[in-house]
Amino acid sequence: MKIAFDAVPLVSDRMTGIGWCEAGQTTAMARLHPEDSYTYSFFSRKDDHIKLDRLAPFTKDTGIGTQLVRFSGWIYRAGSTFIPFPYSFFFGKEHDITHFFNYIVPPGVHGKTVVTVHDMVYKAFPETVRGRTKYMLDLGLKRSMKRADIIVTDSEFSKTEILKYFPEHEKKLRVVPCGVDLERFCPCTEPERIPEVKKSLGIEGDYLLYLGTIEPRKNLERLISAYHIFTQRCNDAPKLVLAGGKGWLYDGIFGRVKELGLEDRVIFTKYVPSEDMNPLMCGACAFVFPSVYEGFGMPPLEAMACGVPVMVSGAASLPEVTGDCAVICDPYSEEDMASCLEKLCSDSALRDDLSSRGLERARSFTWERSAELLHDIYKELL
Repeated sequence: MKIAFDAVPLVSDRMTGIGWCEAGQTTAMARLHPEDSYTYSFFSRKDDHIKLDRLAPFTKDTGIGTQLVRFSGWIYRAGSTFIPFPYSFFFGKEHDITHFFNYIVPPGVHGKTVVTVHDMVYKAFPETVRGRTKYMLDLGLKRSMKRADIIVTDSEFSKTEILKYFPEHEKKLRVVPCGVDLERFCPCTEPERIPEVKKSLGIEGDYLLYLGTIEPRKNLERLISAYHIFTQRCNDAPKLVLAGGKGWLYDGIFGRVKELGLEDRVIFTKYVPSEDMNPLMCGACAFVFPSVYEGFGMPPLEAMACGVPVMVSGAASLPEVTGDCAVICDPYSEEDMASCLEKLCSDSALRDDLSSRGLERARSFTWERSAELLHDIYKELL
C-alpha cells in the first residue's frame, strides 16, 4: 500500500495531543509494516527547513518519506471551504490512501481517505472551544465526514458522541485507541533531571501536577477552587503546578488564583518541552486531570506509565482510559475534588497501589497495538 499522512499536526510550532497521536501511530506502523510505503505530506509557504527539522524525529529510521508543496496551507484550507479546489492538484495521485488526523478532509483527494475525529467537544461544550475552530468545524466537519471512506476515533465514548450528532455515519466509524510511548514515559531513569527541570520551571518542594493546555474545558478553575479547600484543611499541602501552553479563554483561570490568594501556592509554567515531560511527571506526588470532556486523554495514561498516582474526573472517556487505576472525582463538585486530593496526599498505601496498577494498565495501551488496528482498517479499505 502507498499511504500518505497529512503532516500538519506534526510540523506545527507546538505539538498537541493530536500531533503525538499521529506520531505514535505512523511511526509504529512504519516499523511494523515496512512492506508498505509511507509519506508525510504538507504545505509550506516558508521556513521549509524548520518544518523538516520538526519531522526529522519521525522520519529517522522509519523509512517515512516527505512531500512538501510550496503553497500556503492556511489559504488552501480556508479557500477550499468555499471553493472545492482538488487536493490532488497539489499532492498528485500516487497514493492509495491518505489519512487526515485533524478532523477535516479537503475536497478532491485521490484514492481512499481516512479521517480521525477525536471528539465532539465543539458540539457538547461549544462555549469551551475557540470561536474560529468552532466556525471551521461547523462549516466543514459534516462535509469532511461525508468525503471520508472511514472515520477513526479514539474511544468508545467518542464513537457514541459522534453517533449522537452524525448517526448516518455509523457504518464508517472505527475505534482505534491511542497509545503511550513507554520509552518517553516510564519511571525516571535519570533522577538527577528532576531537580533540573523543577528549577527551570520555577518549582520548589513537593507538587501536584496538571499537564496540558490551559483552557476552559480542562476544568482548571474548579480544580483551583478545590485546591483552595484542600489547603484550608492541610497546611503542608503540596503546591499545585499547572504546566502547559496557553489555549484560549484562560484569563478566568489566572484570575481564580488571584481571587483566592493562591499566588504563592499555584505555579503556572511555560510550555513544557518534550524532553522535560518525563522528569516533571516523575517528580510529582500525583497527577491531576479533572477535564469535563476528553476524546481520549493521553496525559493521565502517560503519568500512569511513569508510575505516578493519578486523579481524573469521572467524565467522558477518562474512566474508560484509566479503569480502576485512578482516583475518580466528580468534575462539577469542588468539595469532592478537594476530598480526592486529600485522600491522594494523605494515603501513601493508596498512592503505591495506584502507581503499580497504573504501570500495568499503561502497558496495555501501546502504539504498536494502535498501529495494527489502523493498518487493518487500511487493508479493509483496499
